[in-house]
Amino acid sequence: MINENEISACVRNALGEYFKDLDGEKPCAIYDMVVGCVEKPLLQVILDHAHGNQTRAAEILGLNRNTLRKKMQIHGIK
Repeated sequence: MINENEISACVRNALGEYFKDLDGEKPCAIYDMVVGCVEKPLLQVILDHAHGNQTRAAEILGLNRNTLRKKMQIHGIK
């Protein structure tokens, strides 16, 4: 299982590569990009772990069930 330090290291490495690839271009909307990349797989894994039970998944995530449903809709998760 990946612990928080490994996840943080992955984010740091990915962002480091992202900035290298920019090759001098100005970055923008980094926060939305990172959250967008991380949020969908996070929701999918937790929903799978909760066997599709949205109430349980919301509890695991520390979210309100309606918030989870809205995020699922945004990311096209059924």
